[in-house]
Amino acid sequence: MRPSVLTRVFVSATAVVGLAAGTLATAGTGFAASPPAAQQAVGAEAFGTLATNNFGLSTTQAKNVQRWLAQYWDYNGSIDGLLGTESWKAYQRCLKQYWGYTGEIDGDPGPNTIKALQRQLKATSGYTGAIDGVAGPATRAAFARFANAHA
Repeated sequence: MRPSVLTRVFVSATAVVGLAAGTLATAGTGFAASPPAAQQAVGAEAFGTLATNNFGLSTTQAKNVQRWLAQYWDYNGSIDGLLGTESWKAYQRCLKQYWGYTGEIDGDPGPNTIKALQRQLKATSGYTGAIDGVAGPATRAAFARFANAHA
């Protein structure tokens, strides 16, 4: 009778281990395949909140720009060193008034915004490159000089 009890214990233990392994494998696959809707919604909100483009500025330099935008261009957001949508909307107001920006005030620093920024930087911050809408090294260096001048 003793071998029968050991056999049942062994078979039961093997079954439990097998079920646990199968459950963990399935849980991992199911989680990776499709997160719950609540997680997807949080991810989408987080993306919108985190969408920033400092074009190479440090946090300190970006704060300088935000303070300048707050003083002159109706920026009401946080002075957090992250040039996001609200920062770029304020900057686009400046660029529209003085530097030939003709696009929407949408907070998206796309090529037209960058071209207007390059015109500003050419006049104020030693930018010598082309007005091409590409925020390359020369644009980034001039933008840093602009930010440092507004410390």
